[in-house]
Amino acid sequence: MASVNKVIIVGNLGRDPELRAFPSGDQVANVTIATTDRWRDKNTGENKEATEWHRVVFNGRLAEIVGQYLRKGSQVYVEGSLRTRKWTDQASGQERYATEIRADTMQMLGSRQGGGEGDSQAPAPAHRQAAAPAPRSAPAPAPRAASGFDEMDDSIPF
Repeated sequence: MASVNKVIIVGNLGRDPELRAFPSGDQVANVTIATTDRWRDKNTGENKEATEWHRVVFNGRLAEIVGQYLRKGSQVYVEGSLRTRKWTDQASGQERYATEIRADTMQMLGSRQGGGEGDSQAPAPAHRQAAAPAPRSAPAPAPRAASGFDEMDDSIPF
């Protein structure tokens, strides 16, 4: 039996990305993303909400893009998988665990905040190794020849 480890979240960054570079030149970006669930309590009719915080790790080119374009409050769509890290705390000697999302794909949503001056367009979606090209707009439809069918009454019963 196969298994699936897939995570998809849409949320807002809780703080600016933390970037680190390794001696090899590879980069890692860590962010926390908040997702909020909203509902109305059936008994009281009161609006309620619960916010969940997710640790997300971006590697390579995707980390560079995150560091360049995302800031606290940025809304993003992230796809990835769950990873749990284990280490021993140096101060107490206890084993610690952290579960985080290893991002494979990221899409910037909404307008870019604090980005380039006068530029309100969000960049194209970014994937693990490279940014994807911007989507092309559909060509304009060709004008129809006047055949008389366009002027027909729409009262046909079927």
